[in-house]
Amino acid sequence: MAEDKGKEEVETTISEERDKEEEEKGEKIEEMKPWEQHSAVISIPRYDYNASSSLLHNSHSGFLITCPIKREKSATKEAIGILEKYIVSNHDAKRRKTCLEDANKECNGSGKGTANEHVNSESSTSMEKSDILSLVKLTRSGLIFFKFPFDKSPAVVDIVSQIFQSLETGILKSPLWCNRILPIQGTCCLDEKELKKIVTKLVEQFMNNRQKETGSTVKFAVGYNRRGIEETEMKNLRKASSDPNIFALLDRNKCFSVVAAAVKEVVPDSIVDLKDPELCVLVEVLPLSGVSDRTAIVGLSVLPQAFVSTKPRLCIKALVSDTKDTNKKKS
Repeated sequence: MAEDKGKEEVETTISEERDKEEEEKGEKIEEMKPWEQHSAVISIPRYDYNASSSLLHNSHSGFLITCPIKREKSATKEAIGILEKYIVSNHDAKRRKTCLEDANKECNGSGKGTANEHVNSESSTSMEKSDILSLVKLTRSGLIFFKFPFDKSPAVVDIVSQIFQSLETGILKSPLWCNRILPIQGTCCLDEKELKKIVTKLVEQFMNNRQKETGSTVKFAVGYNRRGIEETEMKNLRKASSDPNIFALLDRNKCFSVVAAAVKEVVPDSIVDLKDPELCVLVEVLPLSGVSDRTAIVGLSVLPQAFVSTKPRLCIKALVSDTKDTNKKKS
């Protein structure tokens, strides 16, 4: 009997110790952030390996996101959570408006049914989130690029505007890994004709949406980022290429002159103003994987002043302001 009691006490002690270990492990897992847990926990989409080919032949809209190096997976998951929410709401709002107009016409014509029934039936067939964005593989760290299908072009500027507003009002929590989200309104090969064509189209859209004051000049600025191509690589590419004009637009001054000419073609009385621009043209070289060394693809955006910062250089505003810098200024 004494031996049985001793065995039971030992078994009880062992089981209690195991329970404590399991509880401690469970607590540690709960305390860990999703991006710190096993990679299997982080569900991110696979790369769209057909994206490079499509970008070579068609203009796409999308989002270029900057993040800390080696934090691309964390930033990708975070970006998906942010973007899908606003993309779907933006898409549904437009669909409801269109469906309501169509439903009112049907009701006025036939007198049967209600507009609300039509709207509900249409809104239930909204695009699936997985069909909206494609993750494009890049050759550089610290960058993430999502694109839309070339036949679907949502108002990416409006979506980023909603994100900024939600951050300012506190509706959206400050992101931990996504530093900046640049709305890409169009893409093209880094070719003078193609670049001029896309810039002209985007500037025309911008001016049509903006009420220009009579007699006032339009101040504009051009920002150019070659994050995907270093100076050493540019020299090697030029040496290897038999045609020196292929990478002519990688030169900042040449690219600036082409973009400025396109802006002035649409708005003849426009002037360059780097400090207080009303219209900002941002050109981003996209370091796409699977694209020939003899080809460069760029993403383009034409944005109002509210979206950009001009110091120390022209770029899209950060999603979260640097509190350290602001505290230093206050002190």
